[in-house]
Amino acid sequence: MSLRGDVCVVTGACGFLGKRLVRLLLEEEKVSEIRLLDRDVQTQVLESLEDCRGETTLSVFEGDIRDGDFLRKALRGASTVFHIASLIDVTGSMEYSEMYGVNVKGTQLLLEACIQENVVSFIYTSTVEVMGPNPRGEPIVNGTEDTVYDTTLKFNYSKTKKEAEDRTLQANGETLQNGGRLSTCALRPTYIYGDGCRFLLYHMDDGIRNKNILLRMSVPEAHVNPVYVGNVAFAHLQAARSLKDPQKRNAVEGRFYYLSDDTPPMSYSDFNHVLMSPLGFSIQDKLVLPLRLFYILCFLLEALCTILRPFVRIVPPMNRQLLTLLNTSFTFSYEKAKNDLGYVPRYSWEEARRRTTEWLASQLPAEREKIMSS
Repeated sequence: MSLRGDVCVVTGACGFLGKRLVRLLLEEEKVSEIRLLDRDVQTQVLESLEDCRGETTLSVFEGDIRDGDFLRKALRGASTVFHIASLIDVTGSMEYSEMYGVNVKGTQLLLEACIQENVVSFIYTSTVEVMGPNPRGEPIVNGTEDTVYDTTLKFNYSKTKKEAEDRTLQANGETLQNGGRLSTCALRPTYIYGDGCRFLLYHMDDGIRNKNILLRMSVPEAHVNPVYVGNVAFAHLQAARSLKDPQKRNAVEGRFYYLSDDTPPMSYSDFNHVLMSPLGFSIQDKLVLPLRLFYILCFLLEALCTILRPFVRIVPPMNRQLLTLLNTSFTFSYEKAKNDLGYVPRYSWEEARRRTTEWLASQLPAEREKIMSS
């Protein structure tokens, strides 16, 4: 099923995933219009899309996702919304009210605008972290949408994404102003990597400061299965096609799907090393401290920050939940997305690795200079 002639709205359109999805829509679908909704739409983003824009109209909507009137204006006449925009924070540096306002209230206002403006399809970008890992670090290996797990969420990010996902799925079937009905689904990608991933740059910068030795923050046996950004973008397109297809819609709407690809399972730290070893980086053999001692240190740092909070706000660089996240095996299958959405990874592991490493190589001189001059 094609999206030909549709008007699509992409929130977070200038972000890591948003830009890839917009380009994919331009390359593969003759949509009438794509509306780029973001707080700040950079001119260079629009210029980078000129080579594949064709006859599709690219419209810019700059504003706050917490502004209901702005959202109604942005969605007027649209048929499909890809809701990617969110605030990400796993260190506790961001105020909860800010994260809740964007991730939860923003999603709710967007859903309400869909109903008011008769948008028929809504695809929400969730995250595997709405599942966990829980504070006990109980692993999941090759999990599916039917996996039973004691989900106890400690991160504000995970909590707000879970509530936003719940509201999205609960809104499925809501009656639109024109008498139609809203169809929704949610996609739960694992850790998204690729060319343009700022988290990879953070790890590379730490490695540069540590004399080209990457810091080990996860034990080798704590396997995760990252997913390439190009494959996640393609899954979003397949979700939109499925929601538009009368023969597939009933099987897809109101459901969530895990997204991974053929990237081999490995620990977060070893994954960084695989991508950056061609650039001359090695990696620490072991954690800086034994894992149990690391937890104790994190607890003491968290306690100290709590005591000092009435006087000064200090965010520890590592906390127990983040340490659990980095050291828990947490892998998921994309089989259901394959069966229901027709999702098959567009990029092999070899191609994704090559593209990502080449991008990191292009960024390395500037990152070295930045760090040397700081």
